Amino acid sequence: MEDQLDISVKAAIAGDKKSLEAVLDGIKDLVYNLSLKMLLFPEDAEDASQEILIRILTRLSTFKSESSFKTWVYRVASNYLISYKGKLAQNFAMSLEEYGDFIDQGQKSGTKYAQNAGELALLEEEVKVSCTQGILMCLSEQSRLIYILGDIFEFNSQEGANILGIQAENFRQGLARSRKKVRNFLEKKCGLANSQNPCRCSRKIDFLIEQGLIEPTKLRFAPISQRSIEMVQKLEEVERVIEMHRSNPDFPSPESLRNKINSIL
Repeated sequence: MEDQLDISVKAAIAGDKKSLEAVLDGIKDLVYNLSLKMLLFPEDAEDASQEILIRILTRLSTFKSESSFKTWVYRVASNYLISYKGKLAQNFAMSLEEYGDFIDQGQKSGTKYAQNAGELALLEEEVKVSCTQGILMCLSEQSRLIYILGDIFEFNSQEGANILGIQAENFRQGLARSRKKVRNFLEKKCGLANSQNPCRCSRKIDFLIEQGLIEPTKLRFAPISQRSIEMVQKLEEVERVIEMHRSNPDFPSPESLRNKINSIL
């Protein structure tokens, strides 16, 4: 049975403008969240998402229903993102070893930027989401995409391979390598993944604010996310590493992105 998005796709290909707008509404959050996980910074993710959505909407006629429409969307988005260099993301890129050294810096027992428990909770969540997504930036673009598709979005190896245009065995091997790197890093450095580690999100707040990576009056992630940090803390340690990235919330694409695409349509 066709879902509403599939119906809208067929109507849009036939030239119906309102259906084209419905297609946009059905995929914009999907595209934005993949872009955000690849690029870390919402500003870069919005720019990339705009270009990806334009490509998708202007190439709808090339969609042949050989896979699901959303799989095709992921393929178009992945092809773009694997070579896209975000302005802010480029400046942040570093190796896992460098990121580990960065995490070890600036551990403080308290914070001068939180006046109450509510502010502290928001800033902790901002650190958690920012830090876990920052880890992904330490992987190569191909490895990052494989990890996002396989471990975070939970595509199987055949689906992931179809999206990236590679062999299923290559996807499995790439996922195993990326998973090992991420999990080893979290188990060695992150206090949420391994309670024996000294790092805690609350101890990094002041340092990240003073480095200009978090703006307490303009949080990128925390205001619209649930307290995923608490969910991770309740898990058994074996499960924590698996859920560190999956627990990060999906984010609604910014209204400005919808407006930009609408003006083009």
